[in-house]
Amino acid sequence: MERKIKIRSTGQAQSLFGLHDENIKDIARQFKVKITLRGEFLKISGSRDNIGRCEEFITSLLNDIDSGSDAPYQRPDYSRVKEHKGAGRKRSSQTSSAFSRPMRPQLTKVIGPRTPGQRDYVEAIKKHDIVFGIGPAGTGKTYLAMACAVEALRNQEVRRIILTRPAIEAGESLGYLPGDMYEKISPYLRPLYDALYDMMEAERIEKYIETGIIEVAPLAYMRGRTLNDAFIVLDEAQNSTIEQMKMFLTRLGFDSKAVITGDITQSDLPDGKPAGLLQAMDVLKDIEGIKFILFSGSDVVRHELVQQIIKAYEKNNR
Repeated sequence: MERKIKIRSTGQAQSLFGLHDENIKDIARQFKVKITLRGEFLKISGSRDNIGRCEEFITSLLNDIDSGSDAPYQRPDYSRVKEHKGAGRKRSSQTSSAFSRPMRPQLTKVIGPRTPGQRDYVEAIKKHDIVFGIGPAGTGKTYLAMACAVEALRNQEVRRIILTRPAIEAGESLGYLPGDMYEKISPYLRPLYDALYDMMEAERIEKYIETGIIEVAPLAYMRGRTLNDAFIVLDEAQNSTIEQMKMFLTRLGFDSKAVITGDITQSDLPDGKPAGLLQAMDVLKDIEGIKFILFSGSDVVRHELVQQIIKAYEKNNR
């Protein structure tokens, strides 16, 4: 037995199939059907029950794509797929959320939120001009912010991307490192470059850096500037002082957006030095247009042991 689903556009097919057809292969495997694309039709072959469940699942995904996402979906959450399989032909809200809604910024890999906290974070970035993403390592704070920045640049919502983070050793210790100033600060900015190269082609990144479309610089370099028409990401904000945080937040110009990320449990500031991120959380919490997203251990998407490590430290600190 077989059934056909009409695909209305090439973009819809690309979004459904995913990178290297991974999405459609996963769906076929989970629902125990064969799925092929013939012209403008998706053909599903298999048993009647499996075809029915698979058809409903795919239809819900296509509706999601049409409702506002023209980018490929990332691989499904298998637990959600299995729940849908067991639910028979009854429509479930889980079907539309079985795939996260990712961004596809000119791309080497498909990137998108995987947890409820991450989805709230991405939505907050889209709706607010200043967003704070605060939580433990591995929650995707910086990575998703940079993906949003690249997507905004691709969609011509901004003219440039500025990535910055504090180099707290910018005093005497940094002076002992070899090389010029750029070589001295490079180790502090390396994680930003690594994430960037995951999202865009190397040649394009180099071209954008040369022309100033993308700028990666230490926080101290932001002083005295007004950043118009830009998407700015401040990473490792827990290492910014009160003065630095105020300086950064007041750089925001017209048609710009800022995302500030940090983990308040991992500050490298000298003992007794007040953290700018902590003060910002207290002072700015009631300002409309500024959104705070607090991640937890359940939002960690690294090795499963990382979640357990974070929970153990949180328990110990309590």
